[in-house]
Amino acid sequence: MPSSPGIGMHVEVRDPDEKIVLSRVYSSEGMISFTSHTPGEHTICLYSNSTSWFSGSQLRVHLDIQVGEHAIDYANVAHKDKLSELQLRIRQLLDQVEQITKEQSYQRYREERFRHTSESTNQRVLWWSLLQTGVLVIMGYWQMRHLKSFFEAKKLV
Repeated sequence: MPSSPGIGMHVEVRDPDEKIVLSRVYSSEGMISFTSHTPGEHTICLYSNSTSWFSGSQLRVHLDIQVGEHAIDYANVAHKDKLSELQLRIRQLLDQVEQITKEQSYQRYREERFRHTSESTNQRVLWWSLLQTGVLVIMGYWQMRHLKSFFEAKKLV
């Protein structure tokens, strides 16, 4: 559709620590690209910079997210760096190895976080069960003392 003048998008990307990775205003067409150094879930906020709702202008957004080596346009890289087909294939393989290494690192990070959560939960369950056992022992002792004084008062013992 023909674009209306003055309409665009403000794009803001935040990492898992809520730090802003990218904050830019784009015109009617654009492509965003960012590199994250923090593993985890990122938040992408898109909102129009137009203030009028009833001006008749439309805004259509096509969002295509590519991650890792899929985000690289190798035809453009080969043309820009003047690479042969073999050199381009080697670069693709190196990028794939780097992506695999990053994925392994991220999986180690997730496993470490999960292990920490499991150990924390296990420790809380242990303390809760010890507390319950202590309460049961104290209540049992109190009941025994109470029943003993009750039977002595009734002269049954």
